Amino acid sequence: MTTLLLILVALGFVSIVIEDIVHIDKAKTTLFFGSFAWLLFFIAPPGHLSHEALMESLNENLLDIATLWLFLMAAMTFVAYLSGKGIIDSIVNKLLPSRISERKLMLLTGLFAFLFSSMADNITATLVCIAVLMNLNLSAKKLLRYIVLVVFSVNAGGTALITGDVTTLMIFLAGKVEIPDLLMLSLPAAGAVAVLAVMLSFGLSGDVQIEKQSTVIDRGDKVIALLFFATILGTIAANVAFGIPPVLCFLFGLSLMFMVVQFMNKDEPILEYIRKIEFDTLLFFLGVLLLVGMLKELGMLAYFPALYDVMPPVAANFLVGLASALFDNVPLTAALLNSGIEMTLPEWLSLTYSVGVGGALLVIGSAAGVIAMSKVEALTFASYLRYFGYLLVAYSVGFFAVLGLGSLV
Repeated sequence: MTTLLLILVALGFVSIVIEDIVHIDKAKTTLFFGSFAWLLFFIAPPGHLSHEALMESLNENLLDIATLWLFLMAAMTFVAYLSGKGIIDSIVNKLLPSRISERKLMLLTGLFAFLFSSMADNITATLVCIAVLMNLNLSAKKLLRYIVLVVFSVNAGGTALITGDVTTLMIFLAGKVEIPDLLMLSLPAAGAVAVLAVMLSFGLSGDVQIEKQSTVIDRGDKVIALLFFATILGTIAANVAFGIPPVLCFLFGLSLMFMVVQFMNKDEPILEYIRKIEFDTLLFFLGVLLLVGMLKELGMLAYFPALYDVMPPVAANFLVGLASALFDNVPLTAALLNSGIEMTLPEWLSLTYSVGVGGALLVIGSAAGVIAMSKVEALTFASYLRYFGYLLVAYSVGFFAVLGLGSLV
């Protein structure tokens, strides 16, 4: 039975890698293999575990999954409302001037993608940035450079905030880093984005004409936008001051949004926005965490730290970041957290950076890259790979900058 369960887990992870080949959404395959493995685990438990032991294992895994799932649900519902009301488009129009040089646009694109993905999920940030760039009538060759920067910046932007990247949230919830420590990652990550923007701007010399569009935002929607930012700041402050779990703060913020809309605009079907969030993303995380939880129960995660036994943690973290460009960073991070690896704070920070940013080295390594590839015809695996050298340099600059800052803590 142990062998059969390991085969199911392996198939679940392989299905993630070959998603573009078999054309089956990874949310479907990971959930299938993850839930099937746990069913067999109860039917014929390895080592003849008691029912009480089986229930304890399942409850422990479901608690971790529920915490992450509810947090993402609340954050993504906020973003769905703001996007549906045109608030995000309005902010973009205010940030962009009527005419701008291509080099300045490159820097501004990287900055906007970096900041926006720090507060919203990577999927929304990527879609918004692509929509703006597609309306600028850039040539396919130039557009490709901007899209490459967007994918990297979106991945880098979420590393410093628990609201911006799932792996950052996972490492924080595991108690390896604190929020004040995570905030230090903003500077190295932003520096990596700036380095990549400068390299990608070589050869650009023209100007871009931007058509301005006006969007009328209701007073109630402005209140919701302010509530969203207040929820982010309140989550950080409440955790630092009282140790309140982020999921509680975001659920409270979501409930406040429901109440505000109820009293300011009673005709607004506010609960409908829950149906607009990316549930395939949530189901994918559910499936992956079920798979990783099964590995933990089978004792297989004890073998994962072997990489850290043969090389220093810093070198291992750097390679794990490279590996996240081929394999999803969620199972990689979950496996490391559950394997009991001991590292110093600077090393945990470098791991947080590497698994958050490393996925951008290949277009299939992150949700942002996959979405961009589906939206931009010129973006393929091969065309993105041509910029691998630039991406590796930017990734490396940020990685070693994290180590430098972490050593000062």
